[in-house]
Amino acid sequence: MKNITKTFKFTGLALVIAASLTACNQEPSQQASVEKAAKISAQAALTATDAQQFLDNVAKEMVTLNLEGSRAAWIYANFITEDTASLAAEADQKSTDAGVRYAMQAATFDDVDVNPTQRRQLNVLKQSLVMPAPQDPEKSAELATIGAKLGSIYGKGSYTTKAGEKLSLGDMTSKMANSRDYDELLEMWTGWREISPEMKPLYTRQAELANEGAKGLGYQDLGAMWRSNYDMPADDFAKELDRLWGQVKPLYDDLHCYVRTELGETYGTDKVAQDKPIPAHLLGNMWAQSWGNIYDLVAPEDADPGYDVTKQLAEHNYDEIKMVRGAEKFFTSLGFDALPETFYTRSLFTKPADRDVTCHASAWDLDAKDDIRIKMCIQKTGEEFNVIHHELGHNFYQRAYKDQPVYFQNSANDGFHEAIGDTIALSVTPKYLKEIGLIDTIPDESKDIGLLMKQALDKIAFIPFGLMVDQWRWKVYSGEIKPEDYNTSWWELREKYQGVAAPIDRDVDSFDPGAKYHVPAGVPYSRYFLAHIQQFEFHRALCEISGNTDPIHRCSIYNSKEAGTALNTMLEMGSSQPWQQAYKVITGNEQMDATAILDYFAPLHVWLKNKNQGKQCGF
Repeated sequence: MKNITKTFKFTGLALVIAASLTACNQEPSQQASVEKAAKISAQAALTATDAQQFLDNVAKEMVTLNLEGSRAAWIYANFITEDTASLAAEADQKSTDAGVRYAMQAATFDDVDVNPTQRRQLNVLKQSLVMPAPQDPEKSAELATIGAKLGSIYGKGSYTTKAGEKLSLGDMTSKMANSRDYDELLEMWTGWREISPEMKPLYTRQAELANEGAKGLGYQDLGAMWRSNYDMPADDFAKELDRLWGQVKPLYDDLHCYVRTELGETYGTDKVAQDKPIPAHLLGNMWAQSWGNIYDLVAPEDADPGYDVTKQLAEHNYDEIKMVRGAEKFFTSLGFDALPETFYTRSLFTKPADRDVTCHASAWDLDAKDDIRIKMCIQKTGEEFNVIHHELGHNFYQRAYKDQPVYFQNSANDGFHEAIGDTIALSVTPKYLKEIGLIDTIPDESKDIGLLMKQALDKIAFIPFGLMVDQWRWKVYSGEIKPEDYNTSWWELREKYQGVAAPIDRDVDSFDPGAKYHVPAGVPYSRYFLAHIQQFEFHRALCEISGNTDPIHRCSIYNSKEAGTALNTMLEMGSSQPWQQAYKVITGNEQMDATAILDYFAPLHVWLKNKNQGKQCGF
């Protein structure tokens, strides 16, 4: 998975609070009315009418919180100074405080007989907190301090090489992507993990406090609270993820076997044993979560498709704006309205020469109406052309659900937003590139293996990693994994799911989970696993709706009004209904089905099986 974490975070409290984003000062009168509603329980039995009054008052606050908080975050991301950082941090704290207050007050209605819509909205408030604080001011402050310390340790992390060169994570990530020197890769891998041991006691205490907070909201532990956010019993959700993984595993196993063989040829079988997990530092990525950077080592022979999108963009005089306009045309061809002109006047498309900005690609919705934007420092490459299509997928989703109540201005579950962006990107096929005039000829099917291999190294390789991160955390929060076993259990899960191992023995006091941003940051990870499953099923279903007759890896829904209508119907629902209902709109089913992945990669899977004949696969 390419490291593009989309920050479509600014619509709906669920994401505003979940990511500890920004907010604004609350009107005293509104705050008082919310607190008054919460205190009614001390005077009389709460009723559905009280719940509605509470929800109405909170909704008004949320509109203000979201708008002003989004503006503060946007200004900081585009004008990075000490002052804008301070303003953004202040707004972030106010947002977090509001989220805690909303969640605690919503919990007072747990035993009140309310209608399904009210219950869903109350649950949004309760489940918005990713790290719920205990109902104790000192412990709440301690939890906030720990979160800040963990973020600081990660954000300031660096490593000084044996040669005396100080490297940031970005520097090391680049070396991991491009170096083919075994020892240099090992040094980068171990060097970055020197930052995380000091996180362990902080993380242990954070888990204790957050568990206490989750129990105060009525959940068994924090992991159960996270899993309860998917319109099904918490334990059923965990079983569902395992079922989906079981569908994908045969394809992953064959990809793993082939890649291990090729790496053995590159580095020697003494370093890459052909009957053991792959050393984690050889897969082109600091966390071995995606393997696309080693494509050159494993590419099929004669895999060149015969065109280079980057060169074609230059030959057809595409600048950054034309790239965005071209991606917008994909959506208007489906029947969506064009983007508002403010999108073009307010978005950031290129890196300014006069100031620091956050170049990380992201999609924004500032007012939950029409003020949608993207923030990118666009490079004129084929890869970035794909990313723009992905980002606009977020924007069109955001605009589609703008008429929902503020509680439901969000994706159907937290995997949907990423899945929709990726679904659109799957339609950026050679057929599509020919239709828009970027290439003249569609390569024959013999070239498909190389294109599918590139995708599999990113998307299929990621799936078990996307699963195991939260598998580990759920066991930590439940107490199944004790602090003294944190690191050992982490690597046991990585070997079990990924067939990837630490390249050297790890000390029991190491804290390698902390070397992955989402762990110290407290960001749930199952959403990324879900997105990788959902995008292929959405793509297959939309291709069927469009009347496509090509293999689905060659399908593009460009120009299909039928596919656009079905897609928009689902997007407009936001999170107003259980995600299963939204899923049914496009797929016809209420249960996810990973066989769409097998259909998409079917030619590659046949090829891999042939290549793996006679080899000892498995780990």
